Amino acid sequence: MNSSTAKHTAPSLIGRAGGESAIDILTLGCSKNLVDSERLMAQLRRAGYVVRHDPEVCEGDICIINTCGFIGDAKEESINVILEQGQRKEEGSLRKLFVMGCLSQRYLAELQTEIPEVDGWYGKFDWSRILADLGHAWDDALTPGRAITTPSHYAYIKISEGCNRHCSYCAIPIITGHHVSRPMEEILEEVRQLVAVGVKEFNVIAQELTFYGVDLYHRRAIAELIDRMADIEGVEWIRLHYAYPADFPWELLPVINRHPNICRYLDIALQHIADPVLTAMRRHITKEETYAFVERIRREVPGIHLRTTLMVGHPGETEEGFQELLEFTRWARFERMGAFAYSEEEGTHSAEAFTDDIPEEVKQVRLSKLMRLQQRISGDIQEAKVGTVQRVVIDRREGDYFVGRTQYDSPEVDPEVLVAVADLAAAGITDPVGQFLNLRITSADDFDLYAKPETDNTSLTNE
Repeated sequence: MNSSTAKHTAPSLIGRAGGESAIDILTLGCSKNLVDSERLMAQLRRAGYVVRHDPEVCEGDICIINTCGFIGDAKEESINVILEQGQRKEEGSLRKLFVMGCLSQRYLAELQTEIPEVDGWYGKFDWSRILADLGHAWDDALTPGRAITTPSHYAYIKISEGCNRHCSYCAIPIITGHHVSRPMEEILEEVRQLVAVGVKEFNVIAQELTFYGVDLYHRRAIAELIDRMADIEGVEWIRLHYAYPADFPWELLPVINRHPNICRYLDIALQHIADPVLTAMRRHITKEETYAFVERIRREVPGIHLRTTLMVGHPGETEEGFQELLEFTRWARFERMGAFAYSEEEGTHSAEAFTDDIPEEVKQVRLSKLMRLQQRISGDIQEAKVGTVQRVVIDRREGDYFVGRTQYDSPEVDPEVLVAVADLAAAGITDPVGQFLNLRITSADDFDLYAKPETDNTSLTNE
């Protein structure tokens, strides 16, 4: 379903004033959804509402659920949360329930019929109408235009919507439609606004960031965008997520090398290596080209950490093809890797063209083998950092430790660095959250690093 057909039931609501109403916003799915929630939160707060994001216990008299509809597990989670809040409404502890995001974009008609407790359904692109249905006007001039729900020193920057790729297994283009880039000046102004309120780290996200600019500027403009973003005073780190290997804009790599505040990190899903599987997936790249692609990135950006996603169990994946995937993983030694088993999504090319012919138990055995291999690789890579000094941003305190990340680690998904509160206090550092510190890595496990403060906490850069 595209944005032009996504409609909602407009509830008849009385515009409230005086600030007595409280709203809980629950965000499910990816960081792209989170950015939408943050934009809506800023507008609601400007209108006078008390707004909480992902509270442990929902107590507001209005609840807005931002749903995910990407894969089966995510859809099930979204439905369960909607039903849970619908039960609150039936019991009288919730006044209004709104649903927005990918699930309602894709399954609007069915959901309206099956869950009548919901007062308003909004798709992926019309959720800004929530404000109007509450009796308020959207303020395009609001600065900054988002309420940051992450720790105040980092934020996600969404540079586009949609995707022009049509990978066989992926429902994203069905949900979001074609790739639409945001104007470059608009993005850069958002970065400046966020720097002004204390944001230092910018995680750049899109469904396919390497396609950025083709629709607006008739060229791939991601290198220019990141180059200009890195020049903004106050931007300490930029990290790049969700690239695509086919037709990669190689001019981006010199930009990464030129700027010390661009993290040596690239998130680029490769999915598989066996040629028959890549063809079935419609990935527009071959095994030979994939090996050369990884080799070139590592050669041109020494020390870069690659995060990838791999899939097992796509229709037609033979045992020989899976062994090729294991061998590729051994060779590539990805610093960060996630994997999942294929699940058929209605409306996708795979669902229509292939039979889901690999038993679930075989998929799970292959997934376990792949992840065990990656765990050993990750452990070796982490161990190699012991004794090095890393620049670390501190995100939070947990018990006796402060927890942070290196430039090679994206929030929520990558390894973290733990440093004892007592060790930092002995170095005269008592409130480091949001600060960048030079830490010497003292030990490692498969996923996390342990560190102590260095005497000099001023000179280290990403270089």
